[in-house]
Amino acid sequence: MHPLLSIQNLSIDFITENQTTNAVKNISFDVNRGEILGIVGESGSGKSVTSLSILQLLPQPPAKFQNGKIIFHDEDAEPIDLIRANSRKIRKIRGSKIAMIFQEPMTSLNPVMSCGKQVMEALLVHKNIAAPEARKQTIEWFEKVKLPLPDKIFNRYPHELSGGQKQRVMIAMAMCCHPSLLICDEPTTALDVTVQKTILQLIKELQQQENMGVIFITHDLGVVAEIANRVAIMYRGAIVEENTAVNIFNYPQNSYTKALIACRPALHPKNESLPTVSDFMESEVRIEKTENEDSRPESRSKSLEEKKDHPRHAPLSIVRVENLVARFAGKLNLLGRPKTYFTAVDDVSFEIFKGETLGLVGESGCGKTTLGRSLLRLIDPSSGKIIYNNSNITDLSKSQLTDLRKDVQLIFQDPYSSLNPRLTIGDAIAEPMKVTGIENNVRERKKRVSELLERVSLSPTMMNRYPHEFSGGQRQRIVIARALSMNPGFIVCDESVSALDVSVQAQVLNLLNELKRELGLTMLFISHDLSVVRYMCDRIMVMRKGKIIETGAAEDVYYRPQSSYTKELIEAVPKIPGT
Repeated sequence: MHPLLSIQNLSIDFITENQTTNAVKNISFDVNRGEILGIVGESGSGKSVTSLSILQLLPQPPAKFQNGKIIFHDEDAEPIDLIRANSRKIRKIRGSKIAMIFQEPMTSLNPVMSCGKQVMEALLVHKNIAAPEARKQTIEWFEKVKLPLPDKIFNRYPHELSGGQKQRVMIAMAMCCHPSLLICDEPTTALDVTVQKTILQLIKELQQQENMGVIFITHDLGVVAEIANRVAIMYRGAIVEENTAVNIFNYPQNSYTKALIACRPALHPKNESLPTVSDFMESEVRIEKTENEDSRPESRSKSLEEKKDHPRHAPLSIVRVENLVARFAGKLNLLGRPKTYFTAVDDVSFEIFKGETLGLVGESGCGKTTLGRSLLRLIDPSSGKIIYNNSNITDLSKSQLTDLRKDVQLIFQDPYSSLNPRLTIGDAIAEPMKVTGIENNVRERKKRVSELLERVSLSPTMMNRYPHEFSGGQRQRIVIARALSMNPGFIVCDESVSALDVSVQAQVLNLLNELKRELGLTMLFISHDLSVVRYMCDRIMVMRKGKIIETGAAEDVYYRPQSSYTKELIEAVPKIPGT
C-alpha cells in the first residue's frame, strides 16, 4: 500500500542577488493515511518551507526546487507529483484534498468577511452545493469544532473572537471538505495551555474520525509528544533523526535531538543555567537530570519555603497594588456613551519585592496583560492604587509619567512588531535615551548602544542593521537591550519568550537571569507556560477572570497547587516521557 504522501530527496534553495540559501537539503519522509507525523525543529530549520512546498505556496523566485519529488496518492486516483502539477490541478487539490492550518489565525482570516462566509467560501469552491446547504454545513462544522453558539459566530468577524475560537474557525475551514491530508503549521504556538489542550484533542479526534494523514509542525516538544505517532527532527534544512514518538523521547540518538530535550526549563532547578543547543552540540555530552536529593521538587520546595519564611527583600516592596480595578467600555448607546462595561482587572492587591521575579499566569482574557500594562500606566486603571518606590503613580501627570518611564519598562511578546522596521536597531535602542535625555549627545548614545548590544551578546557592528535582518531570538535580545537603555529598576515581561524555539528560549531566559543577578532587576513575568514561570520566578500569582485566585512560592504553586483552576492549568501542560 502506497503512503498518502511521499517526499523524496527534496532540496529547496532561496536565491537572491547576493546569496543562495540552502533551506531544505535532500530530505525524504512518508506520511500514511490515519497517522500523525510531527516535524520538530528551530526557526530556520526548514520545516515550514517543507510544508509550504507541498501546496506550491513558496514564491518562485526566490525559491527554487533543485531536485526531488512530492508524490501524493489519493485513494484510487493516479499519483501526482505536487511540485510539477499545473496551477489548475494544484488549485483543485488545495483545500479539497490537502488542507492547511496556519500558525496565526488572525492574519490567515479575512478581517472584513464574517467567519461563516469564509468557511462557506471554501465549501462553494470545492463542493457542488448551493449557498443554503453550504451555510448549513458551515454551522455543522462550527458545532463539530465545539464553537459556542455556532449560528451567532457564523455572523461574527475574526476580531470579535478569542485566539482559541479563531483557531477553531481555521480548523473548520480546513476540515469542511474532508481532506485526505492536513498540514498544521505551529497551530497552537500563541495559545494558552488550556486552549492548546482542547485544540490538540480536537485535531486528534477529527483526524481519527476522518482517517486523515496529518503533518504537525511545531517547536514544542511537549505538544509533539502529546499528538504525534512518529517524529522527524529537522536541523539546518536536513532531517537528522526520525522515529516513533516514544523512541525519540526515550532513546534519542542524534546530539541535536538530545539538546532540544535537555534545554527545556522543566528539567532544571532555579539558578541553574539552561544548556543551549550550541553548547550541547559542541560538547556532544548528554546532559543528565541530576538525581540528588536537593534537585527533587520536594527538597527544592523546602529550601524555597525557608526563603519564603525569611525573605531577604521582604521589607523592600518596590511595587504595591491596592484594590486595582480596570474596566473597558462595552456596547455604546445612540449618544456614544457606554451601556455596559467589561471588568478586566477586578479588585486586585499584591506586592512585588525588590530584586524578585513575580510570575503571573492565567488563560487568555484573564486580565494579566491589562494588569501588567496598568502597572506601567500604559492603561489607566478605573480605581485603586499603584505604589511604586513609595510613590502613588496612579494619578501622575503627563510630565511625571515621562520621568516614570525611565525606571519602568516593558518587554513585549512580539519583538518584530514592537520595533520600527524603518529604524536601524542602533537608532531603536538610542531613541528612548534621546527622548528622555539620559545621554547628552550622539557620541555618548552610540557608545551606550555598543555597550548594551555587547551586554545582550550581540556585536556592536550590528547596530546599523534593520530588524528584518535578525532572527526571532536576536530581535528579542534587541528589545531587551532597548529596555535596559533606560537603566530601569522594574521590568514587565509580557509573554516575552512564548513564541521562541526551545533553544532560543533557553538563551533568552539565561540572559534575563544574568541581568537580574547583575543589575538587581525586579520583574513581573507574564506567561502562559507554567514550566517557564516555575523556573524563572520566586513567586507565582494565578489569575482568573480578573481576580488573583492563588499566590505562593513558585515551587509550591507548581507542585502543590491549592485551587482547582491552578490544577487544571498544570494538568493541561503537555508532558513528554521521562519528565
